[in-house]
Amino acid sequence: MDRIALSDTLTVSRVIYGMWRLADDGNTAPAHVRAKIDACLAQGITTMDQADIYGGYAAEEVLGTCLKQSPGLRDELEIVTKCDIVAPMGKYSDRRVKYYDTSAAHIEASVGASLSHMGIEQIDLLLIHRPDPMMDAAETGGALDGLIQSGKIRAAGVSNFRPWDWDLLQSAMSNRLVTNQIELSLAARDSFTNGDLAHLQQHRINPMAWSPLGGGSLMTENSAVTAKMDDIAAAQGVDRAAIAVAWLLAHPAGILPVMGTNNLSRIARCSDALKVEIDRQTWFELYEAANGHEVA
Repeated sequence: MDRIALSDTLTVSRVIYGMWRLADDGNTAPAHVRAKIDACLAQGITTMDQADIYGGYAAEEVLGTCLKQSPGLRDELEIVTKCDIVAPMGKYSDRRVKYYDTSAAHIEASVGASLSHMGIEQIDLLLIHRPDPMMDAAETGGALDGLIQSGKIRAAGVSNFRPWDWDLLQSAMSNRLVTNQIELSLAARDSFTNGDLAHLQQHRINPMAWSPLGGGSLMTENSAVTAKMDDIAAAQGVDRAAIAVAWLLAHPAGILPVMGTNNLSRIARCSDALKVEIDRQTWFELYEAANGHEVA
């Protein structure tokens, strides 16, 4: 599997494994978690995507329990995690309202908790999870720079930021933001035309794509786009999911799909998208089917 350099110090796998459902699985035993990671590693998928809030603030600890029982495994992985969402559950069950917190104190405390929960010494990539309308860019940027300088994180990025949110935070940092994780799929196409992808391409930034299967809708619905996906899948000897992901991989922005599933057989097929050929006409056939009309 190809490796993608996000910075001079961080490379990631072309396809990323998303752990947002890790704590929601009926089996969170370390051996079962290890089986999922091993299924990823067998395909060259080395990058694991986490967030402090996943699993009601429990998924990082599920991963950490596995890592603590598997000496050396952490060295085979790049670990991504996120912070700034505070929801009234888990460790924040006393909060009155869901909100975002990009203060230096919150970011630094979140990183400390994530390191402890996962039992690691460094986070490879920390993302600010959601744009914060109360963000003090100088404070947030300074906190991220400080965490990089201290070695607690290797690199920083964002998630769900619009171009102006990105530019504001980047203007207050000495280190370069290395990615923006945004929703991208045949079911979520706005970023292809609203400037989000164009902005990242302008700055030569590889975007990460969350929910590349449309939250599962592309796997379950019957529609014009899924019929077209099935036709292409049958011709290329793969399943529908591989076509959905290959459509993203074909884009010149260098999109990094984040695949989230707890099913071991599906995990084992995450790299099938790399076998698929999507030329320009095929890309637009799928785009047209998803839009419900031809381009102008």
